[in-house]
Amino acid sequence: SEKLLKVATSIPRDNLVSLGTCFGKFTKSQKFRLSVTALDFLAPYAKYKVWVKPGSEQSFLYGNHVLKSGLGRITENTGQYQGVVVYSMADVPLGFGVTAKSTQECRKVDPMAIVVFHQADVGEYVRNEDTLT
Repeated sequence: SEKLLKVATSIPRDNLVSLGTCFGKFTKSQKFRLSVTALDFLAPYAKYKVWVKPGSEQSFLYGNHVLKSGLGRITENTGQYQGVVVYSMADVPLGFGVTAKSTQECRKVDPMAIVVFHQADVGEYVRNEDTLT
């Protein structure tokens, strides 16, 4: 916000680490891992989306992967290992994930197979409230 920007100008540049919203962090292997704090900014622009059934929402919010049995809908032509935004059936963004199977593979896989790998979810606000910035 502009209010925060004006307050930050009173801090010397050497003491200022960052300003704004944290979108994620770099891992030790130099890969960028999105944080749930970026969800509100990126969800409206997501190309690939996954909707989970109401029974699987809780499981995803506890940090578990999405199984085929909990998959409600998936964007057509989503490839394998694509980044997706996970939504509830009521179109509320719940978090981020990476598809384990493409849209075509999801149709013929068994119900207990993982279709979306968990990456970040809004439940992290509660689980990691001390470390999230």
